[in-house]
Amino acid sequence: MNILVINAGSSSLKYQLLNPETQEVLAKGLCERIGIDGKFTYKPTGKTVIKAADVAMPTHNEAIQTVLNALVDPENGVITSMKEIDAVGHRVVHGGEKFAASVLIDDEVMAAIEECNPLAPLHNPANIIGIKACQALMPDVPMVAVFDTAFHQTMPAVAYTYALPREYYVNDKVRRYGFHGTSHKYVTSRAAEMLGKPLEELKIISCHLGNGSSVAAVKNGKSVDTSMGFTPLAGLPMGTRSGDIDAGILEYLMHKHNMTIDEMLNVLNKKSGVEGISGISSDFRDLEDASAEGDENATLALEVFAYGVKKLIGAYAAAMGGVDAVIFTAGVGENGPETREMATRGLEFMGIKLDPEKNKVRGKDADVSAEDATVRTLVIATNEELMIAKDTAAIVNG
Repeated sequence: MNILVINAGSSSLKYQLLNPETQEVLAKGLCERIGIDGKFTYKPTGKTVIKAADVAMPTHNEAIQTVLNALVDPENGVITSMKEIDAVGHRVVHGGEKFAASVLIDDEVMAAIEECNPLAPLHNPANIIGIKACQALMPDVPMVAVFDTAFHQTMPAVAYTYALPREYYVNDKVRRYGFHGTSHKYVTSRAAEMLGKPLEELKIISCHLGNGSSVAAVKNGKSVDTSMGFTPLAGLPMGTRSGDIDAGILEYLMHKHNMTIDEMLNVLNKKSGVEGISGISSDFRDLEDASAEGDENATLALEVFAYGVKKLIGAYAAAMGGVDAVIFTAGVGENGPETREMATRGLEFMGIKLDPEKNKVRGKDADVSAEDATVRTLVIATNEELMIAKDTAAIVNG
């Protein structure tokens, strides 16, 4: 069964054609600068990577058509006809409280996704554009929406409720939603496989660490808490996002510097995080290089980030009444031995202890725990596309 996975942004579109049963990736790539000058990357497995600039992509329809043309191309294609695409799985960022699982897309579902646009104004409209483009070009192919927020809909009210007047939740749906759900779902399932235990019997803390970062407490296979909140701005300091801060800071800075709310949010989303602390970069590799050369601000940025992860590990172990495994995933989690070491340093009292040699791994699934650790520390390469494809196949197959 071949599933086309689509992740549409406002001016870009990532895609991957894969078989969820064998986990074989047939092809993947990226459409960039849609509506501008169009740039296309196509990577068929086992063949030469094709990069093309200035491809006519005035809308997402042309971008999707470019992808489909490449997939069936006589010379570089990986399928012989469109009939070999059994379904399309679409990443949708926000499903609000309406969706606690992936769902087959119909007119009612589309209307419900559109109702969530105010909750994710930068993402959901772009996701909808991608869905409509595929529907126009592939009208007979089933489409499935896979939501970033769905996995966290199992959180209890005590975890998702903000201490605000109740009417803001009742009327405006202001609550903790959480994000990166597809990644957290995949890596916790993979952790259970690695540990040889049923997911339903495990207490896992999943640390998705990258330019955007979140930590989730997953008890018996269900998310019971997570660090991102009403928006992806909450929780850990990230590449350029501030994470949790005292809300009174906003009023103070806005008055002092005569900023509008839009200007303030731009600071919080695009000028803060580790880039803001360091004054150097949002890329952790740049910060590690600068720190090694003695830059104190770069060192502080790395330490603030790791300290935030450490606090959440402790908090979520308390919330679940224990922990069996801690997962590190995503760009920094998978490829940052130093970050993993700093984030777990001092947690030996909880049974968390790394093996320095094992912890040198990058980008591969591995147990990096010391022999005498009672809590396993795992590095797992996330695979959101595979998770989307599996969800899509399961729904299409009934």
